[in-house]
Amino acid sequence: MDNSKHEARQTGTTTVGLVCKDGVVLASDRRATMGYLIASKDIDKIYPINDRIAMTIAGSVGDAQTLVRWMNAELKLYELRHEQHPSVEAAASLLANILGQYKFFPFYVQLLIGGMDERPRLFSVDMLGGVTEENVTATGSGSPIAYGVLEELYKESQHVEDNLPIAAKAVSAAMKRDAASGERVDIVVVTKDGFKRLDKEEVKKFVHS
Repeated sequence: MDNSKHEARQTGTTTVGLVCKDGVVLASDRRATMGYLIASKDIDKIYPINDRIAMTIAGSVGDAQTLVRWMNAELKLYELRHEQHPSVEAAASLLANILGQYKFFPFYVQLLIGGMDERPRLFSVDMLGGVTEENVTATGSGSPIAYGVLEELYKESQHVEDNLPIAAKAVSAAMKRDAASGERVDIVVVTKDGFKRLDKEEVKKFVHS
């Protein structure tokens, strides 16, 4: 077995996604690991793939970053060809089709795609191209811990501002128990106004609220 690929598969993380009345909240930790080594203490795990769609990454960092670049390029081509923005569902389907083509030599990833169409939508995409639409979900090695917080506190009818503390607390709880998740919480919101990453100090207030 290729040792580099084996180590890439050990990369852990915690990402969460929540659908709100007026947008989508995506949150993650900032740690990248390789086995027992903390490979990075400040890595982006939430990326814009167009003005109103964002993607979270969990799994192999190299595989995930390749897919982010691929999706950025494909969505720009879509906009040029069709003269309109792709829907969140179309973006999730495109990603699933890419992953499905490589199922015999897969990308080691768990991905979330969330954004705004006429309404906020969130999709979970697995490494073999399976797609499920979710209202609230978590991925990565810390996801079982994050789910405990989300199941207790999340309400679909709440606005973005109400769900920000819930997303922050879910990732923070995972960071306390999962060795592969850590450093600090990162939060992005996607609304009709587009993609916005929250300031570090603002996120800290939500974690401790």
